[in-house]
Amino acid sequence: MPVRAALRLSPLGDIWHKPALSAVAALALVLLPLYLAGRLDLVLYAAAGSMCALYGHGLPYATRAKALAWVTLGMLSGTGVALVTAALTDSIAVRVAVAAILAGLHKAVCDATRIGPPGNVVLTFIAASAAFVPQHLADVPMHLGVGVLGGVVAWAVGMAPGLIRPDGPERIAVARALEAAARLLRTRAENDRAAVRVEAGSDLHQARQAAAAAVNAAWQTLLRSGAADRRQGLRRLLVRGETAVALVSAERPRVPAAELVADADRLAAFARELRKGRRLPEPSNVDPQTAAAEQAELAGITAEERAPARRAIRRPLLDIARRWRTVLTVSGGAAVAGWASMALGVGRPYWAVVTAAAVFAANTTLSWNRALQRVVGNLLGVALFTLLVPVTRLGALALIGTVLVMQFVTEAAVTRNYWLGSVFVTTMAILMTEFAGAQPVPALVADRWLDTCVGAAAGLLACALLPDRRAAQRVRDGLDRLESAVAQEGSPPAGRDAARGRLRAALVELREAADVAAGEWWSAALPHERIAAAERAGHHRLAELAT
Repeated sequence: MPVRAALRLSPLGDIWHKPALSAVAALALVLLPLYLAGRLDLVLYAAAGSMCALYGHGLPYATRAKALAWVTLGMLSGTGVALVTAALTDSIAVRVAVAAILAGLHKAVCDATRIGPPGNVVLTFIAASAAFVPQHLADVPMHLGVGVLGGVVAWAVGMAPGLIRPDGPERIAVARALEAAARLLRTRAENDRAAVRVEAGSDLHQARQAAAAAVNAAWQTLLRSGAADRRQGLRRLLVRGETAVALVSAERPRVPAAELVADADRLAAFARELRKGRRLPEPSNVDPQTAAAEQAELAGITAEERAPARRAIRRPLLDIARRWRTVLTVSGGAAVAGWASMALGVGRPYWAVVTAAAVFAANTTLSWNRALQRVVGNLLGVALFTLLVPVTRLGALALIGTVLVMQFVTEAAVTRNYWLGSVFVTTMAILMTEFAGAQPVPALVADRWLDTCVGAAAGLLACALLPDRRAAQRVRDGLDRLESAVAQEGSPPAGRDAARGRLRAALVELREAADVAAGEWWSAALPHERIAAAERAGHHRLAELAT
């Protein structure tokens, strides 16, 4: 299996500072009052709410408000179940089983709703930790109340930037789409100069897929904003990006490379203006035919806006019924990891539960990568913890400051690679146990390292023994949908816009399904030629509808 590729560092994420600052602010706003009240023993319960500030940073504020509320409710529901379990039974095996079931449910719901990073890992970490905290049933309401207060802080912190830049998430989404379109135009210009033939898997093919995904994501973000009139300028920019993308269709006359590069530069300049929060740029004038097509698309989007938005919300909820494999695999792997950790005499088997849940990914290849990254990151994180212990034990304020620094650095590091983020997550997770009282360092290090290895092995084994046998079938279903969308005719303006929406969604879904199936061990052979032909036809048809 690949090792170097799994550990390779990527560029720093474009909005890493937003979850980083939000998480630090929310955590600080609950840690400092607890410190002043002399109740740092309540940190875990407060963190159950405040950690929700990590979610929803790519969502428009109208949608984010609801998403953060649901995440907080889900977090506190899982924590409540864990706390009640801890109060009712002293059986470690039962606590592991409950934590494992919660881990499976967290993974399935996060995948189905596509809540985005950090996904199920934070939810599972808090719930699994709570299942092993000494608890009295009478104290559970008060502990959950502290969590609710933390959740209110997280919600307020997550929504606060909207007071300054209410269209910030939409600007970022459109900027990403324009940047992807600019990269596509430059790649096409380079290929034309070199007379390179377009093949499946080529740079141009990948750039087309990236542009289709970015444009689709931008439209979803704009349609969720609930402010069509105030976002019309962003829509015009996104439509202009789509028009530029249509220029790379192989069935159109060749556009001079210099013109493609000039268009790419203009789109990149628009994106920079959007990211800097400046006044919305105005696209330059185009020929009457293109201008009419763009106006038709904007009119069609307005006509079709409500129905697609409702489908986008309902569809993930309907997918929950098909998540049984996820629940079974994650819960089974997490339970085996926790019980194995118990058998080895480890004092904190919930760490093994969390590791097994974190290892599970879309396919076995990605699960292997995640297991390797987790092991490497945790080993280095344990080493970092041993170096920081002398500092953190200088006093409560030193411990609080170190935890906040680790939280901030984590969000920057994880965008470069999961293993790098795991270094600081591991350090912070171990430091969080120090709020309840200083622990012997050798025992903490040994427990964490052993739990990591056991959890990674159990999670990977569960993925290997229970592969997604429907992965290939989803590719065939995606092919059928895309080919059907290509064959359908649309009547402008609304019908043509609906056809564009179906094509964009079908292209993205097919590529996602193909990538997942290609990384699933022992999966049926994929029809690569048919996939390449369908994607090529989809892009050509999308170009026809956009011009």
